[in-house]
Amino acid sequence: MSKARLRRHRRLKETPELEVTTFLNLMVVLIPFLLVTAIFSRITIQELTIPEGAAGGNQPDQPVVTIEVIIRDAGLEIGDGRRVVTSFPKQNGSHDLARLSEYLQGMKSRYADKEDATILVEPDVPYEDLIHVMDTVKVAEVVGEDGEEREIISLFPQLSLGEAP
Repeated sequence: MSKARLRRHRRLKETPELEVTTFLNLMVVLIPFLLVTAIFSRITIQELTIPEGAAGGNQPDQPVVTIEVIIRDAGLEIGDGRRVVTSFPKQNGSHDLARLSEYLQGMKSRYADKEDATILVEPDVPYEDLIHVMDTVKVAEVVGEDGEEREIISLFPQLSLGEAP
């Protein structure tokens, strides 16, 4: 009787086998699916600055030129800090970035030393629109003198970001 009890006790102490077949089947299906659906995106960092008036520093004696680009759902507006100077309504459902770039190039030719601009955004504006406007305010692509070569010029690379009034 003791031998039978010992055999039963030995059977009870044996470690059970791990069933990993189900887990491996899941991994075989899941890993290729995740690799196929993965989106590899390029991440860039936009450097933003605090507007000079908000920093609370000494105010210069000469008048300060303020360039504000206001992104609204209806279109783009250009302001001088006190009022809206001009506006560009949406064309075919998207912001008119070409006209914005032309206007900003004119501003840059008048104020060549100016490096900063403020972008004010309404809360419901899509993030893609904000990034496109930021890129348009920072640089412009112009046709070279020979008519074929395109040149990238810097407009207002120091951007400040805020909420539209």
